[in-house]
Amino acid sequence: MEQKLFTKNDSGFICQNCGFEVLPLGYSSRNHCPKCLCSLHLDVNPGDRASDCGGIMDPISAETDAKKGYIIVHKCRKCGAIRKNKAANEAKTQPDNIDLIIKLTVAK
Repeated sequence: MEQKLFTKNDSGFICQNCGFEVLPLGYSSRNHCPKCLCSLHLDVNPGDRASDCGGIMDPISAETDAKKGYIIVHKCRKCGAIRKNKAANEAKTQPDNIDLIIKLTVAK
């Protein structure tokens, strides 16, 4: 049986880092706070909620991709896992903090 690598899971949530109320993205899975860009280590594959870690994932850098736009790199405070997530800086509802994303592109 083939394993899905992406599961749409577009629920709203309260950011565990800054307390911001995050609304659903509406077209894909919202997995990080648009205000502080933090995420939770909940997934093994995007949207599957199969990780048992649950640690806060801090944005440590951002990359640019010609097709996907900005990619945010997160590191888990609890287990040290590194994950990459597409930014939603052009979203109509609660776009990601573009100033913070740009700062992360030079953070290495």
